[in-house]
Amino acid sequence: MRYGFVGLGNLGNKLASSLLKSGFSVTVFDKDQSLSESLKLKGADVRNTVKQLSQCVDHIITCLPSPKVSFEVIRKALPHMADGSSWIEMSTISREDVLRFSEQAKKHNVEMLELPVTGGVHLAAKGKITMLAGGNKHLFELHYPALQAMGDKIFHIGPLGSAAVIKVITNMLAFIHLVADGEALMLAKKGGLDLDTAWQAIAASSGNSFVHETEGQLILNGSYDVGFSMDLALKDLGFANQFSKEFGVPLNLLNKVKQIFEEGHQRYGGEAQSTQIVKLLEDALGTDLRADGYPSRLE
Repeated sequence: MRYGFVGLGNLGNKLASSLLKSGFSVTVFDKDQSLSESLKLKGADVRNTVKQLSQCVDHIITCLPSPKVSFEVIRKALPHMADGSSWIEMSTISREDVLRFSEQAKKHNVEMLELPVTGGVHLAAKGKITMLAGGNKHLFELHYPALQAMGDKIFHIGPLGSAAVIKVITNMLAFIHLVADGEALMLAKKGGLDLDTAWQAIAASSGNSFVHETEGQLILNGSYDVGFSMDLALKDLGFANQFSKEFGVPLNLLNKVKQIFEEGHQRYGGEAQSTQIVKLLEDALGTDLRADGYPSRLE
């Protein structure tokens, strides 16, 4: 099967590269031509427009920063996609958007599979990111070999829209853990503890989390370079807030963390790393959380 891949940013580039490494035929497009050219060196075909790409592939994968961009791209592609082809949407979007996009695809006899991922760009680079699929089971099985090329732990969550819910839940937890980890490390620092020893003790305790093991290291390094922006964090927290209202579930921690991220966004800007949310506490107390031997980027 020939896959078209649109959206070659921090995450998309790694995912498309994994497909190429596994021998899949991949045609790529990104509005930043340099990103497409970097994958051409790895064996990808390059097209200059979404229309051109959609005319020469069997299925299209999108990995884009917002529902608006996803819809703009697929609107250009759908009229030129073959009957019975698939659109695999890997962006983090709302359940409402997933269902709306699916209805648009059906008008062109195109099936949709939602496939948000979680775990971080460093795992995507290794082909070990977690994949959360929503859609018809036969479509999930059809594309399973491609999913295996890109990811490690692969879940079929349920019908369309279900993966959007679980992805927002996982991101909500990650942002809560991030704020909590910053506060925990600051308590250790102000309590006179060695931060390296404290980090290791937390990692070996009941208080450990995936965020502590990964982003906690970037905090201690001071790079904060997780490859995920404040803008994207607030987008996902907004989706969680929508689900809170839709499902009638009060999310007190979510509301507090969202306020903290709004303050971080105002202070450092939307392009700042989401991990820099911890810098709010560092700046407020005039105390950096640093320890030797921690990486500037996750590998």
